[in-house]
Amino acid sequence: MGGVIALIAILMVLLSGLSSGLVNDGVSGLKGMPATHIAFNQGTKTDNAFSRSVVDPSQAEAWSTQPGVEEVTLMGSAMMNAVTDDGTQIDLSLFGIDTGSFLAPAVGEGRGIEAVNEIVVSPTTQDEGVKIGSVVTLDRLDVALTVVGYTEDQATFGHVGMAYLPLDTWQLIASGQSQPGEPTEAAIAAVDFDTASSIAIKAENGMSLDLAAGDEAAGTVTSTLEGSFDASPGYTAETLTLEMIQVFLYAICALVVGAFFTVWTIQRKHELAVLRAVGASTGYLLRDGIFQAVVILALSTATGLAAGLGMGAWMSGTAMPFALEAGPISIAAALTILMGVLGAAAAIVRISRVDPLTALGGQR
Repeated sequence: MGGVIALIAILMVLLSGLSSGLVNDGVSGLKGMPATHIAFNQGTKTDNAFSRSVVDPSQAEAWSTQPGVEEVTLMGSAMMNAVTDDGTQIDLSLFGIDTGSFLAPAVGEGRGIEAVNEIVVSPTTQDEGVKIGSVVTLDRLDVALTVVGYTEDQATFGHVGMAYLPLDTWQLIASGQSQPGEPTEAAIAAVDFDTASSIAIKAENGMSLDLAAGDEAAGTVTSTLEGSFDASPGYTAETLTLEMIQVFLYAICALVVGAFFTVWTIQRKHELAVLRAVGASTGYLLRDGIFQAVVILALSTATGLAAGLGMGAWMSGTAMPFALEAGPISIAAALTILMGVLGAAAAIVRISRVDPLTALGGQR
């Protein structure tokens, strides 16, 4: 019984790690942003709003006048294919930002953006051969951008490494009027294109924004930063799938443990009848049975947890999106024990029907 429970605990750890890894790989760039809310243009389909939405400076200005708003800035986003200067093909998620705003990324290696042709990329792009000093050329547009730094933490969006660049440069690229080669300030000034994909909003500390009033004034639809994760490609489908798998695994845990304790209770029927015959109360027998179940579940889950963490540590060093996070793993372990106890409790209830006469040969 303990071995089966330990195997279930291992599966819980691995599923939690896969779930956390997929979330990080899909929206770690958004999770690391200091914004509290993201606004998209009104009427934008929400399943991939970062790519579909188009907002303008007037909408950002309308949001900046709302009570409780500390800072507002436009943000552009687009998925692009590119090639490095050594011929390696890569995918990048371009995020255009005001480099002087609160969205400027923390740099872990290299330096921040100082020119219109520079980008700061996620450290995960190193696995694809992107180095500081590499020149990345966007497909079809032939726009050349120089990597000057890596973000402090993983920054990915839609399972693609993010590249932060000046909003003006992003607008030049999005306008379709860019020229081959490195973008210049003169080329940017010549383009009449001031729209972006979304509006990043930072609320004052402790302030709650009236999203309905802000959306009405700006013609937008706004959600919290965490709520905006659903607007990234594939995020909702991936998380729901893994959550459903975990739910079924919890149910299996309860059924398996319940089945084991049902057999165990049947096997101990005569011993339990003896205890009843010598005066043990039904409540005592139930408490004793639950206590034994908790001990077995706790020890087995701890063993499986240790084994799962060991396997997870090995998997974290592979290309698989896997991340060990204390919160989800602790919840998974607690739910494994809880569902096991519930399954055991349902099985052990039959103790209350044990007849003490059985111990005295009453069945004959």
